[in-house]
Amino acid sequence: MQVEALVSLGAYFVLMLGIGLYAYKKSTDDVSGYMLGGRKLHPAVGALSAGASDMSGWMLMGLPGAVYVSGLGAAWIAVGLVIGAYFNYLLVAPRLRVYTEIADDAITIPDYFEKRFSDDTRILRILSSVVIVIFFTLYTSSGVVAGGKLFEASFGLDYRLGLFLTAGVVIAYTLFGGFLAVSLTDFVQGVIMFVALIMVPIVAFTQLGGLGEIAQTTRAVADTPNYLSMIPDPLTSMSIIGIISAMSWGLGYFGQPHIIVRFMAIRTLKEVATARLIGMTWMIVTVIGAVLTGIFGLAFVTQNGSMIEQSGLEFTDSETIFILMSQILFHPLVGGFLLAAILAAIMSTISSQLLVSSSSLTEDFYKTFLRRGASQKELVLIGRLSVLVVSLVAIFLAFDRSSSILDLVSNAWAGFGAAFGPLILFSLYRRDMSRSAAIAGMVTGAVVVLFWLYAPLSINGGSLSAFIYEMIPGFLASTLAIVITDAITKAPRGKVKDQYDAMEAHIEEHG
Repeated sequence: MQVEALVSLGAYFVLMLGIGLYAYKKSTDDVSGYMLGGRKLHPAVGALSAGASDMSGWMLMGLPGAVYVSGLGAAWIAVGLVIGAYFNYLLVAPRLRVYTEIADDAITIPDYFEKRFSDDTRILRILSSVVIVIFFTLYTSSGVVAGGKLFEASFGLDYRLGLFLTAGVVIAYTLFGGFLAVSLTDFVQGVIMFVALIMVPIVAFTQLGGLGEIAQTTRAVADTPNYLSMIPDPLTSMSIIGIISAMSWGLGYFGQPHIIVRFMAIRTLKEVATARLIGMTWMIVTVIGAVLTGIFGLAFVTQNGSMIEQSGLEFTDSETIFILMSQILFHPLVGGFLLAAILAAIMSTISSQLLVSSSSLTEDFYKTFLRRGASQKELVLIGRLSVLVVSLVAIFLAFDRSSSILDLVSNAWAGFGAAFGPLILFSLYRRDMSRSAAIAGMVTGAVVVLFWLYAPLSINGGSLSAFIYEMIPGFLASTLAIVITDAITKAPRGKVKDQYDAMEAHIEEHG
């Protein structure tokens, strides 16, 4: 079985490398092509690329595992993410696509901030670049760790070998193919995830005897009597706070560089609406599939204990329920394809984070401070070297199997959401926003998130973050800092206002 599954994974690796080679020949002659694909991204590719790079292994492992343990109440985070993703497409995507091109073709988020606020001091560029590189290096490392553990759990391979297999393929197609390779591979990976999250719950459903049997089984073994309900009973104030915390994950979308950079690359403004329809359809179907995998997974494990024992597979971690079901319910070749879906989720996020980190190091450090006159070929070379450097640091951080870097994923999401989210929204909708307000919002959001995580304070005996997700205080504090600072400082004049007016006129004419 392992041999057949490895054949499926091998074919998947070859496909990813082939796409990287194709992209290498198509769009890596200049830095705009390498970092943004020349702003020629098809809306379907952009939508699935954004979705795949967003969801990572959380979609196939984290969410099914949480629902397996806690029931439908754990699905509130998915509800928040769906709502957040929709408003990200609606509010951010159109304006960011137009504004970044009008603002002297800004190709990174720090580059956009600097040009949007006419920041001659370079403070905005430096601060945002540091946040991106640090958080994404850790974020990338968490993905490499997940890849190593996937190979170890599924095939008995050495954890460190799994690290290098996962990182090696991602590095190869990202380093050579750039943004186009990342987006095209994300598209393929998004399709694989979509198919996998339809196949597994449907096949499980047919094996379990229908909804009545599934409900009866889960109610009999679940730790909570409200396992199949999204509304806790009784509805206490703490449960309301828990639901708000879960749904607040959706606020993070507005500030995630690896997601919103896809909006900047879509071919035209009109195609943003097409991307939104495709992206939201993909997301809703896959989220429902992931939730059903968790619910059906509990019934499957309960009904088929002897089958699981005979398979020789160990099931000790709820987050591996998708892996368990894919290996027992399907032929080994199909099981290998489903394992490739998990790997696809992991690799799509790693590649996106590598490219955004590389873009920041190249455009926001090297070109800005070291070699302003660097040629396009030189910048592409530096971009590739940056991919390699960030990857090596991430692998180094992941080398210790007991690493707790995975715990930083939710912290990084909150950090980006609070530091960049309000700033992105205000910059796109407030014509007279000042540079000082932008700096205040970014710094305040990041600091409040860090304070909420690490301050030696407690509420009802628990940490601040255990009481309410750090995204909420961070996002609110950043918003207040922007509003208050903007009220007492002067906005930039001249070119910046002309660019904003040009963006609004373009939206009105072509939106």
